[in-house]
Amino acid sequence: MPQIHPSAIIEAGAVLASDVEVGPYAFVSAMSTLGNGVRIHQGAQICGQTTLGDGVQVYQYAIIGTPPQDLGYKPEDNVGVSIGKNSIIREFVTINAGTRKDEGITRIGENCFIMIYCHIGHDCQVGERVIMANNATLAGHVHIGSHTVIGGMTPIHQFVHVGEGCMIGGASAISQDIPPFCLAEGNRAVVRGLNAIGLRRRFDKDTIKELKQAFRFLFRSSENIKIQAQALMEQSSCPQVIQMCQFILNTKRGIPYERVEDNEL
Repeated sequence: MPQIHPSAIIEAGAVLASDVEVGPYAFVSAMSTLGNGVRIHQGAQICGQTTLGDGVQVYQYAIIGTPPQDLGYKPEDNVGVSIGKNSIIREFVTINAGTRKDEGITRIGENCFIMIYCHIGHDCQVGERVIMANNATLAGHVHIGSHTVIGGMTPIHQFVHVGEGCMIGGASAISQDIPPFCLAEGNRAVVRGLNAIGLRRRFDKDTIKELKQAFRFLFRSSENIKIQAQALMEQSSCPQVIQMCQFILNTKRGIPYERVEDNEL
């Protein structure tokens, strides 16, 4: 049987696995589903149509699944939040449900770590193993690739896409798309180079070498970056390089970058 503190409120209809723990003064809505090993700490609120995967932890006073901050939202809209297994949601985090303007679901992938006071707005799609440091905020419809780290106090503009394996510096402001495997920082943020530490943790030396060469080709040329990306994608056999090129070709908000010297990579 779930371990539920007497002061917690679990609405009729909520689906809780047998080993779920719900702390004092917490709230779980009627339309929520909590997987195996989920722990809801004191005062946390699981609202609306929220699904928490196995092993998710929601810390004190976090609020998940509240209506989107969107003027077109209607109470009868069938929208919600889905959080993948083993993700950690720390104190005072807020995560809003999706909207009918998009897929209707705000998604956070597996093994994410969302730190204190972060906000994830409606319709955001966050990949796996993403880290958001304290007070990072995502506006509506933001996409964050897996294995990305977002520094504290960093806001990301609505509809921005941040690729896989990026590092976003603290106190940056992101208003354009950041390609996979890159480091971006500043206000407004620009691409400064590759996420060297992140690359070393995940890829072999040959792949990193290919990405360094690709970065120089894409970001140091006087040619249009999309022209360079198309040319490089047709030449390269490296999956990560092709992924970077496809991202650049598909961007709708543009890529913010500046020329860098070789020794900065």
